[in-house]
Amino acid sequence: MTLAGQGARIVLQLASVTVLARLLSPEDYGLLAVGLVVVGVGEVFRDLGLSTAAIRAPELTTAQRDGLFWLNVAAGVLLSALALVAAEPVAAAFGQPELVDVVRCLSVVFLLNGLAAQYRAGLLRRLRFGAVAGVDLAAQVVSFAVAVGAAVAGAGYWALVAQQIVQGTVVLVLVAASGRWVPGRPRRGVGLGPLVRFGSGLTGTHLVHYLGNNLDNLVLGLTAGPAALGVYNRGFQLLMTPLNQLRSPATTVAVPVLSRLQDDLGRAGDYLRRSQLALGFTLVAAMGLAAGAAGPLVEVVLGDRWAQVAPVLALLAVAGSAQTLSFVGYWVYLSRGLAGALFRYTLLTMALKAVCIAVGSRHGVVGVAAGYATAAVLEWPLSLWWLSRTTVIPVRALLGGALRIAGCAVTAGAVCALAVQLASGWPAVGRLAAGLAAGLAVYGLAALVPPIRRDLAGVAAWGRQMLARRG
Repeated sequence: MTLAGQGARIVLQLASVTVLARLLSPEDYGLLAVGLVVVGVGEVFRDLGLSTAAIRAPELTTAQRDGLFWLNVAAGVLLSALALVAAEPVAAAFGQPELVDVVRCLSVVFLLNGLAAQYRAGLLRRLRFGAVAGVDLAAQVVSFAVAVGAAVAGAGYWALVAQQIVQGTVVLVLVAASGRWVPGRPRRGVGLGPLVRFGSGLTGTHLVHYLGNNLDNLVLGLTAGPAALGVYNRGFQLLMTPLNQLRSPATTVAVPVLSRLQDDLGRAGDYLRRSQLALGFTLVAAMGLAAGAAGPLVEVVLGDRWAQVAPVLALLAVAGSAQTLSFVGYWVYLSRGLAGALFRYTLLTMALKAVCIAVGSRHGVVGVAAGYATAAVLEWPLSLWWLSRTTVIPVRALLGGALRIAGCAVTAGAVCALAVQLASGWPAVGRLAAGLAAGLAVYGLAALVPPIRRDLAGVAAWGRQMLARRG
């Protein structure tokens, strides 16, 4: 259910990128990217980690749920007010007067998401993944239609602002309707303490993680201006946003399941191993092909004037692959309540990312992308080592599976790039088709190798098992 919904969302996301890239300029995207970085920092504090706390709690009373709802709403109201006040200093820091109104309008997102947080958490807690997927898909359809209409009418970057606000509004309306729950008044002494403490620890982790993931945008926004940031943002939206939209529902499903398996380390380890293989032979495989065919892919999707995005896209594909290989570790931290260990690890990786991006920023947009990719590659083995010091995980199985996944992806990407180069005189669509065909042929041959064949068979068996359980 979740993956089907996300598949439809990815199609819409690609349609949005393709259509709006032809209607708006890099400067428009750069302004929105800066605004969303500011809003995103506030969103970390707005949630307070309470959504995850509600999802993983063994028992959650009605009074506790009411209390969590009002805490999220209060945080949303406070952050909306702070954003209104901070809009002018933010615009001055980035040297973009237009950001004043952009940040002020986006401040309403805090309130919308604060109201929706516990409704969404309730649906996930009850494993209503189909309802959540439907809500997200409907919100994206409506907001996309509004953005295209506004862009055609000449609204510029306001089309992108409207897209964010409409999406948050639709999500709130639909999760509230699906949840069929009216929050009661908040009360003391209902046992919120453990939930708030867990959420507080997780909030620190999320803040550091968010800042680390957006250092590239902040550096480009401060040093290179909105046009350069717009180019980088298009590469990120074309590749990393669909990737995150697939990894996010995997987390949505995995955390509740692993929370129930936290006392059965054998079954939990097998779940992690097969999950990594499933992500690797789908998402990492796609990243390898995207890196190899970055040039024609950008030309087909975004158009000729966005050619600068191609090297950025290729480097971000490397980063996305490395992040995906280590992604299952994040599930372990969440499902086993290891908020403190996750916070310390996130601080370490943020420092590593800051150094790599700072060094790369000397070479402009491509340098920042290279720094981001380098940090992600270094973080992958570090993540396994760090987590193994904290809790029990099948390190050898995860490492072996990741190496096989990476070997296939690198080989397929290289062959794909070679095929694109040999077809250099063809139209962009033809070069893209030639590259993808060559890369997929590599995976076809890899399936003949016994260890890879066993991996694929295990993933297929696991998929059938999940479908059978769903039925």
